[in-house]
Amino acid sequence: MIEQSNKIIHTLDDIKKGDTLLYLDGITLSFDGFKALNALSLTIEYGELRCIIGANGAGKSTMMDVITGKTRPDLGSVIFGEDINLLELDEPAIAEMGIGRKFQKPTVFEGHSVFENLELAMKADKRFFKTLFAKLSGNEKDKIYEAMELIGLKDDFKTKAGILSHGQKQWLEIGMLMMQDPKLLLVDEPVAGMTAGEVEKTGQILTDLAKEHSVVVVEHDMEFIRSIAKKVTVLHEGSVLAEGSMKSIQENKDVRKVYLGE
Repeated sequence: MIEQSNKIIHTLDDIKKGDTLLYLDGITLSFDGFKALNALSLTIEYGELRCIIGANGAGKSTMMDVITGKTRPDLGSVIFGEDINLLELDEPAIAEMGIGRKFQKPTVFEGHSVFENLELAMKADKRFFKTLFAKLSGNEKDKIYEAMELIGLKDDFKTKAGILSHGQKQWLEIGMLMMQDPKLLLVDEPVAGMTAGEVEKTGQILTDLAKEHSVVVVEHDMEFIRSIAKKVTVLHEGSVLAEGSMKSIQENKDVRKVYLGE
């Protein structure tokens, strides 16, 4: 077991920067005899931007599947906050609890505008007639405009999502997740297929998000990781191989042996 060195929050409302938000302990999961996760243990703090790297098959996506309730482990525990056992909750309940996940391919409503996409994503009663006749409050409109400012699409609020660039669609989906008020945001390969300018903008968006949320980024682009990383976790064969600053990871003998054959 790993030590929880930080103060554990009593409720999600009490959370502050530096508190432990997510605690994975001894997560083991096998598929047909193959250990996708092997006694995986780590903690994520609130207000942290954590980068997760590792070769294909290292367990990165499976780890996110376990956190979000898509997959159940054979052994271990996943605690959110002080005592919320995520293994007892299904996917919708975990999302409602405050965990959002963004996959590599953006999913937006292409026939709707940027503003409408954010409005539809807002945490609210989604029953048809309730949504059809509901009017946005001033606070709700402010929240949408704040999201558009964060993702750099405030000047495109009337633009249909279908004609946005690939990078802009990625940013819009991040904004849509933020409308759900997540405490933890899991982001899978956010810069794949982006232009250099879009990559830089994405790094700024994720850095800004981490000021008030926990952001976990899984990415293969090492140049991008180096540009945003404060703390990096390296997964190998379903376990944590190394953890620390990007500089310490680059100098780690175990990491170099596994990935460079040294």
